[in-house]
Amino acid sequence: MKFSANNVAFGRHETFHLRFSWLSKGFSALQKDQTLFENSDKATVTLGVGKNMVSAIRYWLRATQLIDVKTDEPTEIGSYIFDSIDGVDPFLEDQGTLWLIHWLLATNTELSTTIAWFFNKYHKTSFDQSELRAALSNFLQDEVKSTQRPAGSTLKNDVSVITRLYAKTQGISVAEDALDSPLSELGLMSEHGKSSYISTFESRDDLPCQILGFAILQLLEFRETKIVPIEDLINSAEDYVSPGSVFRLSESSFMVKLEELVRQNPSHFELRETAGLRQLFLLEPLTDIELLKAYYSQDTTNVEAAA
Repeated sequence: MKFSANNVAFGRHETFHLRFSWLSKGFSALQKDQTLFENSDKATVTLGVGKNMVSAIRYWLRATQLIDVKTDEPTEIGSYIFDSIDGVDPFLEDQGTLWLIHWLLATNTELSTTIAWFFNKYHKTSFDQSELRAALSNFLQDEVKSTQRPAGSTLKNDVSVITRLYAKTQGISVAEDALDSPLSELGLMSEHGKSSYISTFESRDDLPCQILGFAILQLLEFRETKIVPIEDLINSAEDYVSPGSVFRLSESSFMVKLEELVRQNPSHFELRETAGLRQLFLLEPLTDIELLKAYYSQDTTNVEAAA
């Protein structure tokens, strides 16, 4: 959740963007066989894809923080969402889950560095792939030590994957390479002519305030604080990620959702303004999973009832 010159990764996706069934299929298969990815031949048969796609599926499960990067064991959030028996949304049918997956991916600065950079550091609303590559290259020159910088071809592939991950494919092509990612449903990026794209800060009406709250709680825990300036939540500060940037929320829309979150959870959150500084306070302990339970239970009036 914070950019570090020593902890970055590029090109691990084997040039394949995330596909609709991959997280559900991969997580389910891994639950049945914890050693699945240790044998590529077995994994290709189980998952029904080629070896490179097997590696890509493993990468996306790790990058979205659904499985542990070292052991491949399910994480707490992975099991909560995708467990085949008790998972709340194992087939990615809920829009809120897509927002949650996006947050987990776009804040993984260590494993999905390019995606995290785009949503937290790159705020130009209209661009093409060459502009993205140039901006990313400049960022790496300034912020990442030379031994950690990838080759130009790897950067090109990373930028291509971002656009295929978040922008809906235009035209009528049904080729495998043109299949849209589930994250393209979020509307965070759109094509605007050939190889040109738009990514604007908007209201994001379909982003649940509880998912925003989940993001805020994760950031507070990472920063080891119970108080955070609202500005730090809206815009990236001190190399930390920010919910406002990741969700591409306009400032006014961010405040509307934040105020809704506070209204629904008055015993946990409070907004205060002192000497012109707006801050969010976490009054009582609340875990991110507890807030998710409030969302998936559809009891949005009292988080304690869903805990």
